Amino acid sequence: MDTLKNFATFKLLSTSKFLLVSIIVSASIGLNASANSSDDAVADRIKKVGTVCIEGADCGSGTGAVMVAANESGGAESNYNKTCATCHKIGIAGAPKFGDKAQWESRIAKGMEVLYASSINGLPPAMPAKGMCFSCSDDELKAIVDYMVEAAQ
Repeated sequence: MDTLKNFATFKLLSTSKFLLVSIIVSASIGLNASANSSDDAVADRIKKVGTVCIEGADCGSGTGAVMVAANESGGAESNYNKTCATCHKIGIAGAPKFGDKAQWESRIAKGMEVLYASSINGLPPAMPAKGMCFSCSDDELKAIVDYMVEAAQ
């Protein structure tokens, strides 16, 4: 009878261990599935919502509307309107207003080279280098200065 009792105890312990291991493994698989699902949800929330296509590049054939970023200059007036007009249109931070002869007179008297240097290097404390037209070449900046000076004469 002792042998039968020992066998029953052994069988009960073995079954209990098996059940315990099964529960732990099942819980672990469930947690991993939950974590993967959570990771997928996070990745979905932070995915890119658009792309940038540079003119001339092969941008694919999407069905949505595409805005193409051009890297060409639009000329002095266009560049002025994109960047310089922010301050020069209304005279922010002491910037001479576009077309205001009185405000431009003393600056023009210093000479074009001084005006070109101010537009390229900036003029502390208010005017940043390149007047915020960071994509403009020095020649484009000079053309903008010429455009602004012509308007003030």
